[in-house]
Amino acid sequence: MGVLRHRVLKIAPTSFFADYGCHVRIYEETRVLQRLGQRVVICSYHTGRDLNGVDVRRAPNPNPIELLRSGRQDGRIRYVDVGSNFRKPYYDALLALKTAQVALRVRPTVIHAHLHEGALIGYPLSRLLGVPLVFDFQGSLTSEMLDHRFLRRESFFFGPLYRLEGLINRGAQRIITSSHNAWEVLVREFGYPPERVCTLPDSVDTEVFRPRWELGGAMAVRARLGIPEDCCVVVYLGLLASYQGTGLLLEAASQLVAAGQPVHFLIMGFPGEEAYRAQASAMGLDGHTTFTGRVPYQDAPLYLAAGDIAISPKLSETEGNGKLLNYMAAGLPTVTFDTPVAREILGDLGIYANPGDAADLACCIGALVKDAKLRESRGWELRTRAVRCFSWDAVGRELVRIYDELTDS
Repeated sequence: MGVLRHRVLKIAPTSFFADYGCHVRIYEETRVLQRLGQRVVICSYHTGRDLNGVDVRRAPNPNPIELLRSGRQDGRIRYVDVGSNFRKPYYDALLALKTAQVALRVRPTVIHAHLHEGALIGYPLSRLLGVPLVFDFQGSLTSEMLDHRFLRRESFFFGPLYRLEGLINRGAQRIITSSHNAWEVLVREFGYPPERVCTLPDSVDTEVFRPRWELGGAMAVRARLGIPEDCCVVVYLGLLASYQGTGLLLEAASQLVAAGQPVHFLIMGFPGEEAYRAQASAMGLDGHTTFTGRVPYQDAPLYLAAGDIAISPKLSETEGNGKLLNYMAAGLPTVTFDTPVAREILGDLGIYANPGDAADLACCIGALVKDAKLRESRGWELRTRAVRCFSWDAVGRELVRIYDELTDS
């Protein structure tokens, strides 16, 4: 346990906690900062799941009618809106009010904002309280809107939003990125001073995410889910959406099944699992796919251990790809599209397909299906890389160093 030097106010403009992506980064950063003796308070939307040992202060519920319909007595609804949507400005306004209230009570030494909306909320508070603003940059705001098809590049709103993104970036005293590719976006495209950007990669708890040969119980998971014993299991864990490449994953699965490959796809995540299950059925993949829906974060290690191969067909070139770290720690050979972020995480150990090419994706998976020795050796190498290079403890120590530097200056 370290010495309490900082009261950190994290701003999370999302339905924290929701078992995916940036939520995992927020949670793991919080845990390691607390292990190092720092106090962390998170301000988030009214929706989400509470976690033991994490101090979350939630914005008020904006829709009492929804609350009455839900039948909940605790003032919250646990549904999650993923990505850009038209309700976010309303949610963000309520979150801004809640964050200001909490800030005046907690008197943070540092405001640590996640996502651009969080940085926008944090900027006036940091000026009012005279404390530094640290911005945890998960990817370009306008690029994410394009990825989510919430915005078109030729739209009238693209230019103003792009300029707003630049202004938000410049409001932070320090920006933390999860990849060097994101560092380059900030410096090259937005002209942010390079000396004020620090790359702290997404990491993984390798004591929790462990390989099948260490964890045990994986075959029981397969049996419970009705997965055939005589097949190679390809696992996916994450959001289900077109920009995540879910449709391309199903196309690759269809090609492998049509070629007679002994494969079964264990597809874990949300939202839209029912729609993708119906799409898989229409493609003749009944009996070759299992959709679990949401898998709680604490159960993810065991479910991943049920796989032989992992896949991440994510198409975005600016967002992080934290699921790759979990795959690595689980000792799973990993197939992904060849993007800068994937290369940065997996190095030369990834199996890379041409971006957006379902046939090449199928070919890469098929090569692993046919070669058990390659699967085993690549899994060992990736596990070793995760242990050596991606430690949350190292991230936590660097965060405290950054806080110290900003508050001492």
